[in-house]
Amino acid sequence: MMTSGLRYNPYSEYLRQRYGEKVYKLPVSLPVTCPNRDGECGQDGCVFCGEIGAGYENLPASLTVSDQLAANKAHIAPKYKAKKFIPYFQNFSNTYLPVEQLKRHVIEACQEDIVAIALATRPDCINDTYLEMLADVREEYGIDISIELGLQTVNYHTLAKINRGHTLAEFIDATQRIKHWSMDVCAHLILNLPWDDMDDSIESAKILSVMGVDQVKLHALYVVKNTVMAEWYQKGEITLISKEEYVERVVTFLEYLHSDIVIQRLIGRAPETNTLFTNWQTGWWKIREAIEEQLLARDTYQGKKCKYLNGPAVRKFL
Repeated sequence: MMTSGLRYNPYSEYLRQRYGEKVYKLPVSLPVTCPNRDGECGQDGCVFCGEIGAGYENLPASLTVSDQLAANKAHIAPKYKAKKFIPYFQNFSNTYLPVEQLKRHVIEACQEDIVAIALATRPDCINDTYLEMLADVREEYGIDISIELGLQTVNYHTLAKINRGHTLAEFIDATQRIKHWSMDVCAHLILNLPWDDMDDSIESAKILSVMGVDQVKLHALYVVKNTVMAEWYQKGEITLISKEEYVERVVTFLEYLHSDIVIQRLIGRAPETNTLFTNWQTGWWKIREAIEEQLLARDTYQGKKCKYLNGPAVRKFL
């Protein structure tokens, strides 16, 4: 049982303990694309990715970072009683901007009530030059830096099927480099990709634990119209697991995940418009509740089966 009273390590409690009060993430859009779209490693993008990318609730990238933060604070602060914030550069691959341009945007976000900055990107867009720049900003402005890596799956065969444009090796490399610069790593995973099974969920938990990632963000696949995935879905070429199976995969994933890793979310919010499939047409909070209920019913918890580190086969000799 975690200090939060839950059977996993929730992000909200981590933030409260680290910063002493409620902290809220504010989405920010930058005028950036992705190397899997502009021809660097591909042109069509991932098979599930729509034209707007992941930040479907974001404000337009044509607005300045300051204007986006001000608008989001005006909405979030009174609603959630938050006084400290984390700008989340969310959409596409933020470290794919020229390094000086990215630096200007990050510095613009370093405001008085900002305690950390999170940047979403791809594993093949992590470079020591960018990490050194971010480390310098961290030192000068006294804020934490977190890099959110879109891994999606550890199964490199599935990564090829979804036209991800990178393999597991790039994620391992990116994680090692980020940790070298003493920044947090958050890994994004989709646990119900059509070609993955329970073994992939378990292996995902084990690899993230071995790599020492700091945080994990889980989400279920949603099918956006006018994508390659949508075409496969409509033709019946792929099938998606049931909601109950997703809950089972998340619970098992948590059992094998190291207890120190923070869970940013168990399932994500997803757009209902312009999609063919979204969270089994169920509220995301209901699925989260089902996961928490299953943990309780099975009397299990995050890290219960994390017994594979530090040479378990030779412990009998110690």
